[in-house]
Amino acid sequence: MTTSGSPAKTKQAKKSGEKAKKTAPSKIPEDIYEAEIFRLQTEFVKLQEWVKFSGARVVVIFEGRDGAGKGGTIKRITEYLNPRVVRIAALPAPTDRERGQWYYQRYIAQLPAKGEIVLFDRSWYNRAGVEKVMGFCTPQEHALFLRQTPIFEQMLIEEGILLRKYWFSVSDDEQLRRFKGRLNDPVRQWKLSPMDVESLNRWEDYSRAKDEMMVHTDTPGSPWFVVESDIKKHARLNMMAHLLSTIDYQEVERPKVSLPSRREISGNYQRPPRELSTYVTDHVATLMPPKEKAG
Repeated sequence: MTTSGSPAKTKQAKKSGEKAKKTAPSKIPEDIYEAEIFRLQTEFVKLQEWVKFSGARVVVIFEGRDGAGKGGTIKRITEYLNPRVVRIAALPAPTDRERGQWYYQRYIAQLPAKGEIVLFDRSWYNRAGVEKVMGFCTPQEHALFLRQTPIFEQMLIEEGILLRKYWFSVSDDEQLRRFKGRLNDPVRQWKLSPMDVESLNRWEDYSRAKDEMMVHTDTPGSPWFVVESDIKKHARLNMMAHLLSTIDYQEVERPKVSLPSRREISGNYQRPPRELSTYVTDHVATLMPPKEKAG
């Protein structure tokens, strides 16, 4: 029998690591990614117009570990969409009053009306994840959530809402790498909270909580779709393509718009003097290199 530090076991572990490295998927070339993401975004515009035309109601839930790429995917989906039709629901921690409500109540207020899409950047599943792991809810409240949620979601579906649930799965090594990248990044530091750091120490607790949640809420009528997200660009394309494939939308004919010929200026109008208005300072001028003096 070999010990944990024996050459035989070390050699075997090295071979396993090499095999895993060889089978890791190659990253999609940038030009192919840009072309496909734009094609999918174009399809989301068609979906948006169909939702408006048909009066459909769509709810998409984005869940997963911190740093798994949910926000980046939502950003790509909504980049060219109308915020009056497609809303993002990213609720803060509940207030004292909200804690005294029925748990689902504040999420119900975010549900779409006819002709709307709502993307939940985290949702009522907070109770199955962070609240369960961090002790923000009681065991009784957690058990009640697991029992009531399939019933609650079935009510939404019977009401005619198209409900889709996505779980973004990221490895612990990749999550740690992304957290480290946020530490000294001035535009992404806000994404790293003390709660995120604590999640590193509770990786197994979150895994157990997620597994338990899946057992109770991954139902035939409202299934979970898992998105492998160690490679962010792959995750975005895979999730966006899958969501589009699950909705039987059609391209809606839009009225043709033509621009009229420009009217001739009569000459009777004169703009007020510039001195009467307060203009924004020309910040761009301060960035330009100084002109070389002539001769």
